Amino acid sequence: MLAPTPPLNPRLLIRLGATPTTKEAAIREAAQLLVAGGCIDPAYEASMLRREAVSNTYLGHGVVIPHGMVDDRHLVRESGLAVLQVPGGIAWHDGQVAHLVVAIAAQSDTHITLLRRLTRLIQDEARLTALRATPRKEEIAAALTEDAASPGSAGPATDLSQRFDWTVDYPTGLHARPAAHWVEVARSCPARIQVRHGAEVADAKNLIALLQLGLRCGDGVTISAEGDDEAGALSKICKAVTGLSAGEKAAAQAAAAAAAKAAGPVAGWNPADAPRIHAGLGASPGLVIGPIHVLSQAEVAVPDEPEPLTSGGDRLHAALEATAGQLRALADDTERRLGKADAGIFKAQGELIADTDLITLACQLMVEGHGVAFAWNQAVERMAGKLSALGNPVLAARAADLRDVGRRVLAQIDPALKSGHDLPDVPCILIAPDLAPSDTAGLDPARVIGLATAQGGPTSHTAILARTLGIPALVAGGASLLALANRTPAILDGGTGRLYLDPSEADLASARAWSARQRAAAADEARARALPARTTDGHAIAIGANVNNPEQVPLALDQGAEGVGLMRTEFLFLERGDTPTEDDQYATYRAMLAALAGRPLIVRTLDIGGDKQVAHLHLPREENPFLGVRGARLLLRRPDLMEPQLRALYRAARDGVPAGAPLGQHAPLSIMFPMITSVPEVLTLRAHCERIRLELDAPAVPIGIMIEVPAAAIQADALARHCDFFSIGTNDLTQYALAIDRQNTDLAPEADSLHPAVLRLIHMTCEGAARHKRWVGVCGGIAGDPFGAGLLAGLGVHELSMTPRDVAAVKARLRSAGIGELRALAARACAQEDAAGVRALARAWTGDAA
Repeated sequence: MLAPTPPLNPRLLIRLGATPTTKEAAIREAAQLLVAGGCIDPAYEASMLRREAVSNTYLGHGVVIPHGMVDDRHLVRESGLAVLQVPGGIAWHDGQVAHLVVAIAAQSDTHITLLRRLTRLIQDEARLTALRATPRKEEIAAALTEDAASPGSAGPATDLSQRFDWTVDYPTGLHARPAAHWVEVARSCPARIQVRHGAEVADAKNLIALLQLGLRCGDGVTISAEGDDEAGALSKICKAVTGLSAGEKAAAQAAAAAAAKAAGPVAGWNPADAPRIHAGLGASPGLVIGPIHVLSQAEVAVPDEPEPLTSGGDRLHAALEATAGQLRALADDTERRLGKADAGIFKAQGELIADTDLITLACQLMVEGHGVAFAWNQAVERMAGKLSALGNPVLAARAADLRDVGRRVLAQIDPALKSGHDLPDVPCILIAPDLAPSDTAGLDPARVIGLATAQGGPTSHTAILARTLGIPALVAGGASLLALANRTPAILDGGTGRLYLDPSEADLASARAWSARQRAAAADEARARALPARTTDGHAIAIGANVNNPEQVPLALDQGAEGVGLMRTEFLFLERGDTPTEDDQYATYRAMLAALAGRPLIVRTLDIGGDKQVAHLHLPREENPFLGVRGARLLLRRPDLMEPQLRALYRAARDGVPAGAPLGQHAPLSIMFPMITSVPEVLTLRAHCERIRLELDAPAVPIGIMIEVPAAAIQADALARHCDFFSIGTNDLTQYALAIDRQNTDLAPEADSLHPAVLRLIHMTCEGAARHKRWVGVCGGIAGDPFGAGLLAGLGVHELSMTPRDVAAVKARLRSAGIGELRALAARACAQEDAAGVRALARAWTGDAA
């Protein structure tokens, strides 16, 4: 027997001028209309409230569609709609305001017809505005029973009652960040606001619509407003629009200045001809030649798997919510590290996926019978295609943003659709916005011969890992890197931080010859890498390696390292989704001791905070995390993190350190605490160590601290009474001494560890340690720079720890000088006025750039 065909127009119940005070009250009022009309069982009201609790039913442009859970459809007696017209509006969800509450009680597939009509209706904003205030129920009924869009809605573009003419003076036109600011301000106004360019009109509260105008510098626009406080709204939006001009012009001037600076010569290899140059900051030295490849996600085939609209809508809503949370976290992290300007791109991406036109298009495709993943992907591609077709490179980049954030949502809808990185078959220079440390660590140096990132800093963990892998890299190259064409031939100089595009044959030949000379010199150094770093007059400097896990030890030893001067235990936490247990950590420390076979191992306890965040530790958000609870401060507040780590270390000492092993600089195992600022911290940590050592009947091991803040360097003599050794972290010491966030791209060139103030703090630390016969190491960035290593030896440092690939060059440079010469050089460096003066000494001493 055939099922009855559902009625084309369900029962329609309309209440004009409704004034519910809350969202819940509005849903209850609409449900009672349906109950009174015989459409639903009274129990369906509770089902509608449950639905709203798990899925926001805001459809867009002031229209909401509350309905019940799919499992409660049996409570629907007859298909019907209850419409509350709320002229004053009702707060719905996260700033959304509803004016038409369309409660749906649907049998069979009637809801598909209803949603198709609604998604068409919300694209006719003029008609919706009229429906909010109409005194005639017939107008609302007609809008909800028509199967075609209202005719005449696409007439000639007209302005609203209050208007303002403006010529775009943003040098790069209206791109995502200023457009997102327009949207934010417009949404704070109750009046309707539109922007017209010629015959094209956009809602000022809609980011994609604004970007689709394709506004360039010099374009004329009319901004107009109408409705509640329209004059105030127009004044507010115009102030926001014109207020951005100075900042946009300054940014363009800064970019032009950077480009002019990039054209000047540098120490090292220089082209003879005039290739295009992208300048960043040198992060990992080396010169490589190859095609560039801008990192993108591999294309994923999205299957079209239709499902009930109710469950599909729930999945889309959940995916959008999860992605919005990701973007908020990214924006928060970026703002803390790089500032509001750089965080703005993630906020703009959040606006992209909240765009009502985009969501409406996805809903339309779903009600036409497509699966949720397919519908979302198609909606993103259509919108992105429109932006790309405008011929504006800035808007083309926004299309890329839309596709990128669209992929994030797609992966939330179905994790199987998460796409991986797509690399060409030939070795390439990889271009990326930025890479997480785990992404960098996973790069294959045979396929990725060079790396250039738009963001980041030279002391970031991405840069450190690139040096560990021996991949030449530049960072902080700017967003323009991401607009480069794939397969463009290029030369990357990771030492000077330059990317040369489309080099001539003469420049290619010159670069190859220069690179060959560098490789020959490196080969000479490598052949002698097993020799100790002993100066010409017999002064020995211990050389260690910075590693993360036991698998890296063989490479470090092969490169000439004499032990591990820094094991970064935070990577045990960063590279997994949960906290490693005591047994997990014990196994790793035992494996490290076994791999080193009695050579020194210095283990730094968990150093989390600042630029290193671990989601599963659920640490509280801090306004300034670099000045907050990080390093030892965190361990003292989180015994659940400190106790298992110290127990694992002392168990490893008990089971892996032979009896009678030395306790000084050459001890097989030493424990080092980061971010120390006071004697009481040291005493408290030593007390914990001793308690745990006695509980486990473990041998004593040297206890040292990191010197990373000026307070510790200044008070080094007092701290040395209670420590067995110091290790100076020059990256953080530079950051705190110069008050420059080491992740701040704009200031990164000024965060130079060769600044005389930093060198004086290092000298002060060595003097304080010497008073108590303590030894001092350095595990920061300048330890791996041959000139920096020479300065450190001259300042009184006993041990240097670095990425393994830097060992041979550092050893060779130290063997070429006498300690007296190095002490004189260090004294001259400390007497300089700035870092540039110190680097001039480097060129004079080494004959090239430091």
